[in-house]
Order: sequence, then C-alpha cells, then structure tokens
Amino acid sequence: MAHPDYRPLLDKFRLATMADLDRIAEIYEKHLDWEDETGFHNGWERGVYPTRDTARPAIELGEMFVLEVEGVIVGSARINHEQPPAYADCKWENEAPPEEVMIMHTLVVDPAYRGKGYGWAFLMFYENYSLDHGCPYLRIDTFVMNKPALNRYLRMGYRNAGEIPCEFNGIPGMVLVCLEKKAERR
Repeated sequence: MAHPDYRPLLDKFRLATMADLDRIAEIYEKHLDWEDETGFHNGWERGVYPTRDTARPAIELGEMFVLEVEGVIVGSARINHEQPPAYADCKWENEAPPEEVMIMHTLVVDPAYRGKGYGWAFLMFYENYSLDHGCPYLRIDTFVMNKPALNRYLRMGYRNAGEIPCEFNGIPGMVLVCLEKKAERR
C-alpha cells in the first residue's frame, strides 16, 4: 500500500534548540498520558525514558530534530550514528562501517496531531538527511508490542533484522525489533 506524499512537510524540519526543550519534554509526557488513557504501550516508562534529561544532550549535540507546523512543534526525534548495544545481537543484512549507518531514536508525535502523516514525514526526512550526510544505511528499532510503528516501518521498506531481548534505556525486560533499510531519496 502506497503512502501519501508528505514531501511538502520536508521543509518544516529543523534542528532543535534549547528553547524547544520544554515542548519536546511536554510531547513525551503527552504521549505517555495518551498511553495511559488508551492502554497502548510502546516500551517507554514515565520518569525513566524518554525524559527532559534525555532530550537535553541530544539538543546540545545537534542531534535532535523537530517538525514545526504553523509555529507548533508537533514531533521530535534524535538522529545520529549511535547504535544501542543491543544492535550487536542483530542479524544485519547490510553490514556497513558505523560512519555510514544512521540511527533514528525516540521518534514521537504529539497525540493531538496523530493521523496527519507526521510520523511518515519524519521517516522521509530521516532518509534524506542520512543520504545528505553520506549514510546510506538506516537502522531503527521499536518495542515488540508497538505494532503500529512496526507496520509503518515495514510499509516504508524496512527489513526486520531480529527481535532482541535486552535492557534498553534503563528499562529492563524489553524486546526490541531491529529494522534496517538502504536509504532512498524521497
């Protein structure tokens, strides 16, 4: 199934600044509130991950990106080369030097803006950003119970590289689904 064309949103992405920290932390909390209300669970844990304290270094390092639509930050994600330790146990089809692999972490969209394609747009931005920085290999993960994200990644052409039991970001008992893709210009 083809997804809509979200390319018009690509110019709405930018590096986060410290002025965005409160809004990013607010989106994390809103997402966790939404999980509490709906019974959905994506593996995040309030007060553990993600938090304001996990967003701050990402901003300081120039690795946090936001999607700003009509003056409102509607989502964020961290993009860098840092592969979580659990990735060592994956069966990657695309073996590549670390400097050619880009990872997207902690993709979140404010629940008030769900269903508008902003998650898809973030994936498109991620692919283009990776190629612009000489990284043709993409890796991402999601909690095994996060079926909507997993299905989105698979529909976007990512390959399941395995399920890895681990402690992740201070949360024990996680099972991550690791996914990979060779980037293509969107």
